[in-house]
Amino acid sequence: MKEDHKYKEQEEQDVELLDDSGCNLIVHNDDYHTFDYVIKSLVDICRHTYEQAEQCTITIHYTGKCIVKTGGYEELLPMHTALLNKQLTSEIIQ
Repeated sequence: MKEDHKYKEQEEQDVELLDDSGCNLIVHNDDYHTFDYVIKSLVDICRHTYEQAEQCTITIHYTGKCIVKTGGYEELLPMHTALLNKQLTSEIIQ
């Protein structure tokens, strides 16, 4: 009986680890920032190439949002904070 409890605890920890790695950093469109500003922000903060940042910015403009980075919550949180500090609208979702 004790082993069943131990197995369940391990399974819950494994699920938490899986959930943490499946996060998306999304940037939303706004009417304030220029394409160049968003591109530079994505290059500086998310370490995109210029071409990646440009494609994300076009997607943001035409669809209203774009997943700009995927990874674990802890990895994405500093990027999210930096984007917010640049007055860009972003969120982290699972």
